[in-house]
Amino acid sequence: MIRPKGFGPIVWMIAGGVGTGGVLAAVFGSRVMPELALGLAGPLLSAAVSWQILERTQRSAPERLTNVMIASFGVKVLLFGLYLAVMLKVLALRPMPFMLSFTGYYVALHVVEAVCLKRLLASGVSS
Repeated sequence: MIRPKGFGPIVWMIAGGVGTGGVLAAVFGSRVMPELALGLAGPLLSAAVSWQILERTQRSAPERLTNVMIASFGVKVLLFGLYLAVMLKVLALRPMPFMLSFTGYYVALHVVEAVCLKRLLASGVSS
């Protein structure tokens, strides 16, 4: 089976997010929903999209990678500010479970993205 480049890390991000979300939901029950799911959704979507962009940039124009990473960070700051406002003010989610979920997944998925980026850059240097 042929799979698109960069697809592997996204599968791991989704599997890790859904797997840990399932465990947390089983432990804490429905009282953490929808905060748990929405705390995962934003960071997961962000990590998957930014990984695709970074991987594509590294393959096509590696000299632009730093600029793309800086621009990506700026876009994330704006979008996450908006996301948090909508989740907490418009949807009126409970702040504590939502922020615990959001922060945990945000950090974990950025660590995964950093490890994958390190591997991607190392593979580019060796080839």
